[in-house]
Amino acid sequence: MGNASLAIEIRGADKVYPNGVRALQPIDLRVRDGEVVTLIGPSGCGKSTLLRLVASLTTPSSGSVSIAPSYRSGRVAFVFQHPTLMPWARVDSNVRLPLDLAGVDRRQAQERAARALELVGLRDFHRAYPRELSGGMQMRTSIARALATGPQMLLLDEPFGALDEIARNRLDRDVSSLAARENLTVLFVTHSIYEAVFLSSRVLVMSPRPGRVIDEVVIDAPQPRPDAFRAGEVFATACARLSRSLEVAVEGSLP
Repeated sequence: MGNASLAIEIRGADKVYPNGVRALQPIDLRVRDGEVVTLIGPSGCGKSTLLRLVASLTTPSSGSVSIAPSYRSGRVAFVFQHPTLMPWARVDSNVRLPLDLAGVDRRQAQERAARALELVGLRDFHRAYPRELSGGMQMRTSIARALATGPQMLLLDEPFGALDEIARNRLDRDVSSLAARENLTVLFVTHSIYEAVFLSSRVLVMSPRPGRVIDEVVIDAPQPRPDAFRAGEVFATACARLSRSLEVAVEGSLP
Protein backbone atom coordinates (compact mmCIF):
# COMPACT_ATOMS: atom_id res chain seq x y z
CA MET A 1 0.00 0.00 0.00
CA GLY A 2 3.03 2.26 0.32
CA ASN A 3 2.71 3.60 -3.24
CA ALA A 4 -1.10 3.73 -3.31
CA SER A 5 -2.90 7.03 -3.56
CA LEU A 6 -4.62 8.62 -0.59
CA ALA A 7 -8.31 7.83 -0.32
CA ILE A 8 -9.04 9.63 2.98
CA GLU A 9 -7.09 12.36 4.71
CA ILE A 10 -8.18 13.68 8.10
CA ARG A 11 -6.28 16.61 9.57
CA GLY A 12 -6.91 17.73 13.13
CA ALA A 13 -10.61 16.93 12.91
CA ASP A 14 -12.56 17.03 16.16
CA LYS A 15 -16.26 17.01 17.01
CA VAL A 16 -18.15 18.91 19.70
CA TYR A 17 -21.93 18.50 19.64
CA PRO A 18 -24.33 21.41 20.26
CA ASN A 19 -25.04 20.10 23.78
CA GLY A 20 -21.36 20.55 24.64
CA VAL A 21 -20.36 16.87 24.47
CA ARG A 22 -16.92 16.52 22.92
CA ALA A 23 -16.95 13.26 20.97
CA LEU A 24 -13.53 13.50 19.35
CA GLN A 25 -10.22 15.14 20.11
CA PRO A 26 -8.29 16.37 17.05
CA ILE A 27 -7.50 13.32 14.91
CA ASP A 28 -5.08 12.86 12.04
CA LEU A 29 -5.65 9.83 9.80
CA ARG A 30 -4.67 8.81 6.30
CA VAL A 31 -6.18 5.82 4.49
CA ARG A 32 -4.79 4.69 1.15
CA ASP A 33 -6.57 3.11 -1.81
CA GLY A 34 -7.36 -0.54 -1.21
CA GLU A 35 -6.71 -0.51 2.54
CA VAL A 36 -9.04 -2.09 5.06
CA VAL A 37 -8.73 0.02 8.20
CA THR A 38 -10.69 -0.82 11.34
CA LEU A 39 -11.50 1.36 14.35
CA ILE A 40 -11.92 -0.28 17.74
CA GLY A 41 -12.39 1.17 21.20
CA PRO A 42 -14.78 1.38 24.16
CA SER A 43 -18.43 2.24 23.63
CA GLY A 44 -18.96 5.96 23.13
CA CYS A 45 -15.36 6.66 22.13
CA GLY A 46 -16.31 8.35 18.85
CA LYS A 47 -15.75 5.51 16.35
CA SER A 48 -19.12 6.00 14.69
CA THR A 49 -18.72 9.77 14.81
CA LEU A 50 -15.45 9.48 12.93
CA LEU A 51 -17.09 7.24 10.34
CA ARG A 52 -19.93 9.73 9.90
CA LEU A 53 -17.40 12.52 9.36
CA VAL A 54 -15.87 10.53 6.50
CA ALA A 55 -19.34 9.88 5.07
CA SER A 56 -20.19 13.61 5.27
CA LEU A 57 -23.18 12.74 7.48
CA THR A 58 -21.82 15.29 9.96
CA THR A 59 -19.12 17.96 9.85
CA PRO A 60 -16.02 18.45 12.03
CA SER A 61 -16.05 21.25 14.58
CA SER A 62 -12.54 22.08 13.44
CA GLY A 63 -9.94 20.55 11.17
CA SER A 64 -10.69 18.92 7.83
CA VAL A 65 -11.83 15.62 6.31
CA SER A 66 -10.93 15.08 2.65
CA ILE A 67 -11.95 12.31 0.29
CA ALA A 68 -10.02 11.79 -2.95
CA PRO A 69 -11.92 13.14 -6.00
CA SER A 70 -12.13 9.64 -7.49
CA TYR A 71 -14.40 8.60 -4.60
CA ARG A 72 -16.94 11.36 -5.05
CA SER A 73 -20.14 11.24 -7.12
CA GLY A 74 -21.70 8.32 -5.27
CA ARG A 75 -18.60 6.12 -5.04
CA VAL A 76 -18.82 5.89 -1.22
CA ALA A 77 -21.38 3.55 0.40
CA PHE A 78 -22.38 3.38 4.07
CA VAL A 79 -23.59 0.17 5.77
CA PHE A 80 -25.29 0.79 9.12
CA GLN A 81 -25.54 -1.38 12.23
CA HIS A 82 -28.93 -2.73 11.21
CA PRO A 83 -30.06 -3.85 7.72
CA THR A 84 -32.94 -1.30 7.55
CA LEU A 85 -34.64 -3.23 4.75
CA MET A 86 -38.14 -2.48 3.47
CA PRO A 87 -40.17 -5.40 4.88
CA TRP A 88 -42.86 -5.15 2.17
CA ALA A 89 -40.35 -5.39 -0.70
CA ARG A 90 -38.52 -8.41 -2.06
CA VAL A 91 -34.75 -8.71 -1.80
CA ASP A 92 -34.04 -7.56 -5.35
CA SER A 93 -36.22 -4.46 -4.86
CA ASN A 94 -34.41 -3.63 -1.62
CA VAL A 95 -31.04 -3.92 -3.33
CA ARG A 96 -32.22 -1.87 -6.31
CA LEU A 97 -33.59 0.96 -4.14
CA PRO A 98 -30.65 3.42 -4.36
CA LEU A 99 -30.50 2.90 -8.13
CA ASP A 100 -34.24 3.53 -8.50
CA LEU A 101 -33.92 6.70 -6.41
CA ALA A 102 -31.04 7.83 -8.63
CA GLY A 103 -33.16 7.35 -11.77
CA VAL A 104 -31.04 4.54 -13.20
CA ASP A 105 -32.64 2.73 -16.17
CA ARG A 106 -34.75 -0.16 -14.83
CA ARG A 107 -33.01 -2.86 -16.86
CA GLN A 108 -29.56 -1.62 -15.90
CA ALA A 109 -30.64 -1.35 -12.27
CA GLN A 110 -31.87 -4.95 -12.31
CA GLU A 111 -28.57 -6.13 -13.76
CA ARG A 112 -26.52 -4.26 -11.18
CA ALA A 113 -28.70 -5.54 -8.33
CA ALA A 114 -28.34 -9.10 -9.62
CA ARG A 115 -24.55 -8.77 -9.74
CA ALA A 116 -24.48 -7.36 -6.20
CA LEU A 117 -26.56 -10.29 -4.94
CA GLU A 118 -24.20 -12.67 -6.73
CA LEU A 119 -21.24 -11.05 -4.95
CA VAL A 120 -22.76 -11.70 -1.51
CA GLY A 121 -24.03 -15.18 -2.33
CA LEU A 122 -27.76 -14.37 -2.43
CA ARG A 123 -28.55 -14.86 -6.10
CA ASP A 124 -31.12 -17.56 -5.35
CA PHE A 125 -32.94 -15.40 -2.77
CA HIS A 126 -33.71 -12.40 -4.97
CA ARG A 127 -37.48 -12.96 -4.74
CA ALA A 128 -37.56 -13.56 -0.98
CA TYR A 129 -38.90 -11.08 1.56
CA PRO A 130 -36.65 -9.88 4.43
CA ARG A 131 -38.74 -11.81 6.98
CA GLU A 132 -37.82 -15.04 5.18
CA LEU A 133 -34.07 -14.42 5.65
CA SER A 134 -31.79 -15.08 8.60
CA GLY A 135 -30.11 -12.14 10.33
CA GLY A 136 -26.89 -12.80 8.46
CA MET A 137 -28.68 -12.96 5.12
CA GLN A 138 -30.47 -9.69 5.85
CA MET A 139 -27.13 -8.03 6.53
CA ARG A 140 -25.71 -9.46 3.30
CA THR A 141 -28.71 -7.94 1.52
CA SER A 142 -27.83 -4.60 3.07
CA ILE A 143 -24.23 -4.97 1.85
CA ALA A 144 -25.50 -5.91 -1.62
CA ARG A 145 -27.61 -2.72 -1.65
CA ALA A 146 -24.44 -0.74 -0.95
CA LEU A 147 -22.47 -2.64 -3.62
CA ALA A 148 -25.18 -2.09 -6.25
CA THR A 149 -24.18 1.57 -6.46
CA GLY A 150 -20.70 0.55 -7.65
CA PRO A 151 -18.77 2.04 -4.73
CA GLN A 152 -15.01 2.19 -4.43
CA MET A 153 -15.21 2.79 -0.68
CA LEU A 154 -17.28 1.01 1.97
CA LEU A 155 -17.93 2.52 5.38
CA LEU A 156 -19.26 -0.12 7.79
CA ASP A 157 -20.55 0.80 11.25
CA GLU A 158 -20.61 -2.38 13.39
CA PRO A 159 -22.75 -4.20 10.83
CA PHE A 160 -22.35 -7.66 12.38
CA GLY A 161 -22.60 -6.83 16.08
CA ALA A 162 -26.02 -8.42 16.60
CA LEU A 163 -25.19 -11.70 14.83
CA ASP A 164 -24.09 -15.02 16.26
CA GLU A 165 -20.44 -16.02 15.91
CA ILE A 166 -20.98 -18.40 12.99
CA ALA A 167 -22.85 -15.79 10.92
CA ARG A 168 -20.35 -13.13 11.91
CA ASN A 169 -17.36 -15.21 10.82
CA ARG A 170 -19.06 -15.96 7.51
CA LEU A 171 -19.68 -12.28 6.84
CA ASP A 172 -16.12 -11.39 7.84
CA ARG A 173 -14.93 -13.80 5.14
CA ASP A 174 -17.37 -12.25 2.68
CA VAL A 175 -16.12 -8.73 3.34
CA SER A 176 -12.47 -9.80 3.17
CA SER A 177 -13.06 -11.50 -0.19
CA LEU A 178 -15.14 -8.64 -1.58
CA ALA A 179 -12.59 -6.01 -0.59
CA ALA A 180 -9.77 -7.93 -2.25
CA ARG A 181 -11.71 -8.90 -5.38
CA GLU A 182 -13.24 -5.47 -5.98
CA ASN A 183 -10.19 -3.51 -4.74
CA LEU A 184 -12.37 -1.64 -2.24
CA THR A 185 -11.16 0.83 0.34
CA VAL A 186 -12.87 -0.07 3.61
CA LEU A 187 -13.24 1.80 6.91
CA PHE A 188 -14.80 -0.55 9.45
CA VAL A 189 -16.04 0.00 13.01
CA THR A 190 -16.29 -2.90 15.44
CA HIS A 191 -16.02 -3.83 19.12
CA SER A 192 -14.47 -7.20 18.26
CA ILE A 193 -10.68 -7.51 18.37
CA TYR A 194 -10.88 -10.83 16.50
CA GLU A 195 -12.98 -9.36 13.72
CA ALA A 196 -10.68 -6.36 13.43
CA VAL A 197 -7.56 -8.48 13.07
CA PHE A 198 -9.15 -10.88 10.59
CA LEU A 199 -10.37 -8.13 8.28
CA SER A 200 -7.79 -5.39 8.44
CA SER A 201 -4.57 -4.19 6.98
CA ARG A 202 -4.43 -1.76 9.93
CA VAL A 203 -6.32 -1.51 13.22
CA LEU A 204 -6.60 1.79 15.10
CA VAL A 205 -7.35 1.81 18.83
CA MET A 206 -9.32 4.75 20.16
CA SER A 207 -9.42 6.09 23.71
CA PRO A 208 -12.62 6.70 25.69
CA ARG A 209 -14.47 9.92 24.89
CA PRO A 210 -13.30 12.35 23.75
CA GLY A 211 -11.83 9.83 21.35
CA ARG A 212 -8.33 9.93 19.96
CA VAL A 213 -6.13 7.31 18.30
CA ILE A 214 -3.80 5.81 20.90
CA ASP A 215 -2.37 2.82 19.01
CA GLU A 216 -2.03 1.45 15.49
CA VAL A 217 -1.41 -2.19 14.67
CA VAL A 218 -0.44 -3.29 11.16
CA ILE A 219 -1.66 -6.79 10.20
CA ASP A 220 1.00 -8.06 7.82
CA ALA A 221 -0.82 -10.86 6.00
CA PRO A 222 -2.23 -11.17 2.46
CA GLN A 223 -5.93 -10.75 1.78
CA PRO A 224 -8.43 -12.28 1.46
CA ARG A 225 -7.79 -14.40 4.52
CA PRO A 226 -8.91 -17.99 5.05
CA ASP A 227 -10.38 -19.26 8.31
CA ALA A 228 -7.01 -20.85 9.09
CA PHE A 229 -5.58 -17.35 9.56
CA ARG A 230 -7.37 -17.21 12.92
CA ALA A 231 -5.19 -20.07 14.19
CA GLY A 232 -1.88 -18.50 13.15
CA GLU A 233 0.81 -16.59 15.01
CA VAL A 234 0.20 -13.26 13.24
CA PHE A 235 -3.44 -13.34 14.33
CA ALA A 236 -2.63 -14.28 17.94
CA THR A 237 0.12 -11.68 18.29
CA ALA A 238 -2.05 -8.87 16.89
CA CYS A 239 -5.00 -9.82 19.10
CA ALA A 240 -2.80 -9.81 22.19
CA ARG A 241 -1.36 -6.39 21.32
CA LEU A 242 -4.79 -4.89 20.72
CA SER A 243 -6.17 -6.40 23.92
CA ARG A 244 -3.37 -4.73 25.91
CA SER A 245 -3.96 -1.41 24.16
CA LEU A 246 -7.67 -1.49 24.97
CA GLU A 247 -6.94 -2.32 28.61
CA VAL A 248 -4.57 0.64 28.83
CA ALA A 249 -7.15 2.89 27.21
CA VAL A 250 -9.92 1.91 29.62
CA GLU A 251 -7.75 1.91 32.74
CA GLY A 252 -6.38 5.33 31.84
CA SER A 253 -9.90 6.73 31.82
CA LEU A 254 -10.87 5.38 35.25
CA PRO A 255 -10.81 7.73 38.28
